[in-house]
Amino acid sequence: MSFQIISPAFSNDATIPKNYTCDGPDLSPPLSWTGAPSGTKIFALIADDPDAPAGTWLHWVLYNLPATAKDLPEGVKKEEQLSDGTLQGRNDFRKIGYNGPCPPPGKPHRYFFKLYALDSKLSLKPRANKAEVETAMKGHVLAQAELIGKYGR
Repeated sequence: MSFQIISPAFSNDATIPKNYTCDGPDLSPPLSWTGAPSGTKIFALIADDPDAPAGTWLHWVLYNLPATAKDLPEGVKKEEQLSDGTLQGRNDFRKIGYNGPCPPPGKPHRYFFKLYALDSKLSLKPRANKAEVETAMKGHVLAQAELIGKYGR
């Protein structure tokens, strides 16, 4: 069984509903996954927009999600540390947690939700940025799953 991430809110390569964007309540979408490899100790999630005018724009970074987790609910709290020990970092809006698609008018952008299965906990404090998480993950990624959504205005 391969490692896969899905959302009941939108299918891969489909439009992200407004509820999960700046044009709505800007909730994080519900996500779930299956097929994590044996040896997985934690998960990390990076959601970004490679089509942003200023270069890839980070919408969400979340790490040290326990290996027992199989999903993230809609509307994850925008807190540095969640009740299960999961940590959230700073996005490119300079905020903690998820901030959804908010592209300028024009062609729809692609939003990549990348879930990583890791073989060890990341030695990072809350508020880490994408570069810090990616550096800490080097040599520890067992598998990666990806879900792509689109949104335009």
